[in-house]
Amino acid sequence: MNKPFQDYLAPSMLELGGADMPGDGDWRYGQDTDQIGWLVLDRKDASVNTISDSVLRELDTHLDRIEAAPPRALVLRSGKSAGFAAGADIHALAKMDAEQTAKLLSEAHAVLHRLEGLSCPTIAVVHGAALGAGFEMALACDYRIAIEGASFGLPEVQLGLHPGLGGTVRLPALIDPLQAMQMMLTGKTAHTRRAQDLGIADIVTEERHVRAATLAVARGEVDQHKRGLMGHAFSLSAARILAADRMRREVQKKAPKHHYPAPYALIEIWAEHGNDPNAMQKAEIASFAKLLQTETSKNLIRAFMLRQTLKSGAKGECDIARVHVVGAGVMGAEIAAWGAMQGKQVTVTDPDEAALGKTIQQAAQICKQAHKDRHATRDTLDRLMPDPRGYGARHADLVIEAGPENPEVKAKIFAELAKRIKTGAILATNTSSLHIGALTKHVPDTARFAGLHFFNPVNKVPLVEVVSHDATSPDTRARLMAFCTSINRLPVAVTDAPGFLVNRALMPYLLEALLLIDEGTPKERIDRAALDFGMPMGPVTLADQVGLDICLDVAQSLQKSLDGKIAYVPALLRDKVEAGDLGRKTGRGFYDWSNGTPTPATNATASEDLTDRLILPMLDACAECLRKGVVANRDDLDAAMIFATGFAPFRGGPMHYAATRGFGTIHTRLEALEKEFGARFQPDPYWATHA
Repeated sequence: MNKPFQDYLAPSMLELGGADMPGDGDWRYGQDTDQIGWLVLDRKDASVNTISDSVLRELDTHLDRIEAAPPRALVLRSGKSAGFAAGADIHALAKMDAEQTAKLLSEAHAVLHRLEGLSCPTIAVVHGAALGAGFEMALACDYRIAIEGASFGLPEVQLGLHPGLGGTVRLPALIDPLQAMQMMLTGKTAHTRRAQDLGIADIVTEERHVRAATLAVARGEVDQHKRGLMGHAFSLSAARILAADRMRREVQKKAPKHHYPAPYALIEIWAEHGNDPNAMQKAEIASFAKLLQTETSKNLIRAFMLRQTLKSGAKGECDIARVHVVGAGVMGAEIAAWGAMQGKQVTVTDPDEAALGKTIQQAAQICKQAHKDRHATRDTLDRLMPDPRGYGARHADLVIEAGPENPEVKAKIFAELAKRIKTGAILATNTSSLHIGALTKHVPDTARFAGLHFFNPVNKVPLVEVVSHDATSPDTRARLMAFCTSINRLPVAVTDAPGFLVNRALMPYLLEALLLIDEGTPKERIDRAALDFGMPMGPVTLADQVGLDICLDVAQSLQKSLDGKIAYVPALLRDKVEAGDLGRKTGRGFYDWSNGTPTPATNATASEDLTDRLILPMLDACAECLRKGVVANRDDLDAAMIFATGFAPFRGGPMHYAATRGFGTIHTRLEALEKEFGARFQPDPYWATHA
């Protein structure tokens, strides 16, 4: 948009007339001079709209007035610049039992049926994201106008649920049922043009043309989308049953039913009731209410809330506008590109000018993956400046060093920066394995020096460890936490300990997998054990993804710092690195990557002992980090491991899983493994203290 969103919305609102537009609730309603009714959702004391019980009850009240005096057409839209609506109020839902949930959903369905049945055309105007219940409310309208950059999605499956406000009925009735099911089963979002191609969006336009588009609908100049032949074909139960079988097989590859029941429940109600909207609506409500009580849903909702906690952990506004990145390698390029896409003015320096050119290409690719339009991509590239001579350091509020993991190299970089960095600027290092405190003698201001540990790839892994050493000032840490939030990353505060938090917890898991290979256990069986537990990929595959050279560097660094816990680094790992087989980046590691990502055989079997040998060293490292104060609390730890490593989110995080299993049980099991395999399994004192 060339002008702020509110500049476009305000004229419409001014025409509504103050007396006809109550302002004490979450909705505002009135008619403009063209007799178009505008119903605007603008939740009080919130930056983003969510669909709660009170929002729907107030909507019901407005529908009384609208039914009594229908406008020429009714427009629903958001008064928030952030987007249309982010979905249901998860905090409220999480507190309900099955009976309360079913009652609430039945009442909510009745409200949306009233909206759907209005005698005038109804139009949802969507800017930003319409997700979950917000999208379901838009589906109850006759037309959807999408502003450039809008997106639509039903991500409930990520909370162990499926749509509950009629989405299972209305989306397959609107578009190709297979495409509708795919959206609901994966939780993926349809962005503007894709939404139009699917038939979700009837019109795609820019904000300044919204009034003209609504008038075109009111005049009957826009045809409603109708399903094609595929929609009619799946009105036959036999066709749905065949399609459902295929869906189950595909879902099983990534989401086993005993871990993730929601996709299978959705498939069942569609296969059985897909041609009977009333029956499907009842089945949707009953199924949603039941799923909400499952451990999977409770733990996935916990993960959602942990994300919100990390987002809110940064206090105050971010005052960092200019960023200078030193090093245009893989990590430096990603950090620079991501920062520019999130609105920061970024300079990036590197002695290799070819690497600077690749940084610009990387930024364009990240924008494409984020579905940025050409204007947003252009703006990102305008904010990202290759800076071979490093002039940007003089103006930056934050300088991020992303050079090689070598103390001597970093010392030289810091010495050069000390001559250039402006007073008051923060210097941060992206090191993943070096002691931050050991680098302080080379920096210009120890109080304004810290670690800012991003994970690869930066645009996919949302977590950032904000690492404080003994002299880091509270103000520096707070500013870095706010900076991470401002670039849409999740900050977790950790102290300067070996491996910090994530690498300290992850490395014993990876090394145990390699020790198992040394013992003769097939790598496919090892990876299958982790996948069956719920990890996003097996540890052997992960080691190849990270890079075996990086794994070796981190393992050796931790071995020096941790007495007994990293007993030895497997010779097999050293051999691979010396041979130049570094994993995915060289095309070969433990796996052959020449044909894409390898997939462990589904028929590989794993015992409970094998799973414990992989997972319990990780849990024990987490316990040690808590005992030593590396991280503030269990929730922060669980959040960090879920969002940095993908630790089985349906288990609620490693410490939540340990608590569910019982700390005493974990302690006893580690003792048994210690007797059999040695000191690396010695239980941390944390387990006995907190049992």
